[in-house]
Amino acid sequence: MDHEPRTLQEWRDALGSGAWSASSGMSRALAAGEGLARSAWISRHDPASLLAQAEACDALLREHGPAAFESRPLLGVPFAVKDNVDVAGLPTTAACPSFNTTPAARHATAVQRLVDAGAIPIGKTNLDQFATGLVGTRSPHGVVPNPFDGTRVCGGSSSGSAYVVATGQVPFALGTDTAGSGRVPAGFCNIVGLKPTKGWLPTTGVVPACRSLDCVSVFALSPEDAWTVASIASGPDADDAFTRPLAPPLLRVDKLEGLRIGIPAPLEFFGDEQAAAAFDKVLHGLRDMGCRLVDVPMAPLSRAASLLYQGPWVAERYAAVGRFIEAHANDADPAVAAIVLRGGNHLAHEAFAAQYEMQALQQQAHAIWREVDVMLVPTAATHPTLDAVRADRFGPNERLGHYTNFVNLLDMAAHAIPGPWRADGLPAGVTLLGPAFSDYPLAQLAARLVRAWQPEVGVMRHRLPPQPADMPACVPAHLVRVVTVGAHMSGLGLNWQLAERSARLVARTCTAPVYRLYSLTGLQPTRPGLVHVGTATGRAIEVEVWEMDRAHLGSFMMLVGAPLAIGTVELADGGSERGFVCEPRGVAAGSGALDITEHGGWRGFLAWLRVRESSSHDTRNSP
Repeated sequence: MDHEPRTLQEWRDALGSGAWSASSGMSRALAAGEGLARSAWISRHDPASLLAQAEACDALLREHGPAAFESRPLLGVPFAVKDNVDVAGLPTTAACPSFNTTPAARHATAVQRLVDAGAIPIGKTNLDQFATGLVGTRSPHGVVPNPFDGTRVCGGSSSGSAYVVATGQVPFALGTDTAGSGRVPAGFCNIVGLKPTKGWLPTTGVVPACRSLDCVSVFALSPEDAWTVASIASGPDADDAFTRPLAPPLLRVDKLEGLRIGIPAPLEFFGDEQAAAAFDKVLHGLRDMGCRLVDVPMAPLSRAASLLYQGPWVAERYAAVGRFIEAHANDADPAVAAIVLRGGNHLAHEAFAAQYEMQALQQQAHAIWREVDVMLVPTAATHPTLDAVRADRFGPNERLGHYTNFVNLLDMAAHAIPGPWRADGLPAGVTLLGPAFSDYPLAQLAARLVRAWQPEVGVMRHRLPPQPADMPACVPAHLVRVVTVGAHMSGLGLNWQLAERSARLVARTCTAPVYRLYSLTGLQPTRPGLVHVGTATGRAIEVEVWEMDRAHLGSFMMLVGAPLAIGTVELADGGSERGFVCEPRGVAAGSGALDITEHGGWRGFLAWLRVRESSSHDTRNSP
């Protein structure tokens, strides 16, 4: 393991302490590519300009200290962008030089949001031309080799983005994912690939492949980093008709015991015994963790996948770049041209027939989530060699899409992570799948599982810290706030009920000094009661303010039993929010309630109980 900061938390800690500088990080990024595959990059910004931007970040740190991260959480972090996504000042060629020679006038929306957060795009990375392929070999700029074995594919289409993260050139990179392009190269490079729910990250400024399916994806060293980047870049965009607001489903992943994990049946590895053995280790590990493995029929998923290239959806690729390829045949990769131009042959009635079939398949896919909490699939069924791809332009690519092609068509979220190593020393990634907008709980689960299976990431084998970094949930689409006073507070026993609703903590504060707090079950700390008593005898009580999507408020309120209720809680700043309160009957004489106001809050009461229990234990054991 190297000790330079690699993950975003390490980067922030090092900059905040003064042990590292943005200029040092930029210098490392510019030098890191020496001796590595130049084919990973298509274009780069001028080094002097990049160093000047990094020095400006250092100046902000000198002026504001760690507070600079409050408005710029990615301050000074260099990152790479796949060359089908606009970066101001660099042409967007989609790996076809004649497609566009003019520098982009502005950043793609997702890029701009990252820049606004302080990150610095340093250049554009190589890809399978027009994002058509999963092998990473279909580019006039050359093959991006696998960083662990140069005779194997790196995976595509986002080959360059995955390579520069895996080799430590940048902490994160943007790719795109229509059929697996943000997952397959992550799996082959021992890094993380977050494929968001369709429409969560805007695609304004992205050269379309299949516009209705395209996603901007994130490559990073850890699930926490991928989540941080995605959550910053996410959100509706008035210029992108396909964006939609975050609406997370209920999904509890805080414990593995009893978690229902769907496994495709039958499993297919196309004769690759080492890939099969690596995935078998994963299944044994899940059983040992107490997870329930549930077979999920692969047939409807495979049928949906087949419609992506064998059905009329390929016409979307023709709509995007077909006319250009027809006019510039000599500039197009032969495999890409063959796929895209085939899309010009489909008829309108075929498109409608395929949509009807896809609707039926989507209904079958929705039924999966009644039987399982998440699905787990191999990121790729096999790892082909470059020679195999040269010998067969289409077969290896088709096999790489076996576990990826259906995901966007069936409106799923995905998070690819490193898995146990293959016996031949190659990475063997796995991918978590969930229903639309399950991105947050998938990231939480990914952060736990990657530490169980493969905590040493990238080519550097950079070891992730034992505990995942905090991952705040995104701002809900239609938010409501709830004041918590007891076991629902962060780190306590019922906080999972907020986590499964993708709630986010917005404030740790106190009530106005007009309350008294009770333990409704006396010295058995199960239920707190917050009672408004006025200024004469009231005190300020420690609380937390959480927010969630209003779609989940009803199910949350159903968990609140009498004499507790959801009412109005006055806060120390003079405002008020909905929150947990107690009806007076819950603390009436003879109720057994214990007044614990003197402890300042539920945490203080729990701490007092621990001290009391410890003292009692010492007394009992004294001679």
